[in-house]
Amino acid sequence: MSQKPEDSPKESTATTDTVPGASAPPPPHTTGASQERTILALKVAAIVIVTLAIWFIPAPPGVDPRGMHMAAIFVGTILGLILQPLPTPSIALTGLAIAMITGTMTAKKEALAGFGNSAIWIIVAAFFIADGFLITGLGKRIALLFVSLLGKSSLGLSYGMAITDLVLAPATPSNTARAGGVIYPIIKSLAEVNGSTNESTESRRKLGSFLLMTEAQVNTITSAMFLTAMAGNPLAVKFAQDKGVHLDWGTWALAAIVPGLAALIVLPWVMSKIYPPTIKKTPDAPAHAREELKSIGPMTRPEWIMLGTFIVLLILWIGGSSLGVDATAAAFLGIAILLVTKVLTWKDMAANSSAWSTLIFFAVLVGMADHLKTLKVVEWIGASVASSVGGMAWPLAFGVLALVYFYIHYFFASNTAQIVALYAVFLGAAIAAGTPPMFAALFLGFAGNLIGGITHYASGPAGVYFGSGYIKTGEWFRLGFIASVVNIIIWGLIGTVWMFSLGYGR
Repeated sequence: MSQKPEDSPKESTATTDTVPGASAPPPPHTTGASQERTILALKVAAIVIVTLAIWFIPAPPGVDPRGMHMAAIFVGTILGLILQPLPTPSIALTGLAIAMITGTMTAKKEALAGFGNSAIWIIVAAFFIADGFLITGLGKRIALLFVSLLGKSSLGLSYGMAITDLVLAPATPSNTARAGGVIYPIIKSLAEVNGSTNESTESRRKLGSFLLMTEAQVNTITSAMFLTAMAGNPLAVKFAQDKGVHLDWGTWALAAIVPGLAALIVLPWVMSKIYPPTIKKTPDAPAHAREELKSIGPMTRPEWIMLGTFIVLLILWIGGSSLGVDATAAAFLGIAILLVTKVLTWKDMAANSSAWSTLIFFAVLVGMADHLKTLKVVEWIGASVASSVGGMAWPLAFGVLALVYFYIHYFFASNTAQIVALYAVFLGAAIAAGTPPMFAALFLGFAGNLIGGITHYASGPAGVYFGSGYIKTGEWFRLGFIASVVNIIIWGLIGTVWMFSLGYGR
């Protein structure tokens, strides 16, 4: 292995001999560590500066004196989530600590209120239910089944993955787990079987890049179709309820089903035209899938229990309002069934760091967001945003608000972070502009998922697929924007007509 000039012992010796007391250039890993520390310091400085700038803004009329302090801590926390100087739960707990120590939130009544929110617990519960699909292997079996049926072409494979995602979505609130734990391993295997690796442009474009980029966009659609398909959706429902708009699992799913299915049909086809794989036919894929299915054998007892539990949960979530069963209660019933039958164990649940991290992260942010409402900060911001579209007819005003809400996600690295920060503000502004409340709440709820594919950092699944090395940054920005336009057209036109036909436009 050849040495770089800066690594050459001869050159280092000459340097130290020529200049007395001089030291040799630092090794590359030392330089890298120094750069990382500099970047970290800049991130922390940016967070502190923004937080202090907002902290010292006088409270506007009607806003509690503590309001701008809370707004400063909240914005600083959100900025921390974007810049990531620390892991997400660490940032949330740091923000909470600052809010308590400064007296902005009282420890007994305000700071920990978010941990009692049922919307958060349904997210945590569904993480454990999703574990059942992974641990039992039922998720993989479903994926292989659809590949065996639809996998004779690259487009057929993309539809097979889309249907798999759709089937798993209602019980998988972590779209990252759904993407990374079930879909990605299958796609990677299919790509490599067909000679498509990330080692060269020619190789990755054979099949892998198409399947991964298509699935990244499909995942945003399936996440938008069900209340329990993405962790931020229950939070949107909670914020909507604060505005007097009551949504449940069935209402969300019914409103999303038509535009969602239309998007799932159209988007893979569009991707096959604008980002086509060089391999069009994959005749060996179904046989490969059947071999995999044969190797894992028939359905096991845990898989049957998981399937039965999933069906029970769907029934309770869909008919919960008429049956008088709360969605969170239904989710915990599902967990209880899996624990009693030993499909899951407490050890499995304790090891799910994502679930517990989500609990801390969401509980803190929801508590902060609720406190901002109590202090009248959200009301003031909403009025300011609404005034910016004042005088417009509500369809035009809502169109502007929805597009801004959608494309502002270029500045966010998490769907949930944007929902927590902006959903209530934009919903309040839309309602103030005259937009039918139910329609506005649902449309912005769907948009909070569809934004997850516009960049390679827009969401967890995007990070998983980009990390595979099959898709280049420039490709992602171009294709992600085109996909966003397709989604906006489908959900904006078909979705609007469908929701108004359901009576959600009143």
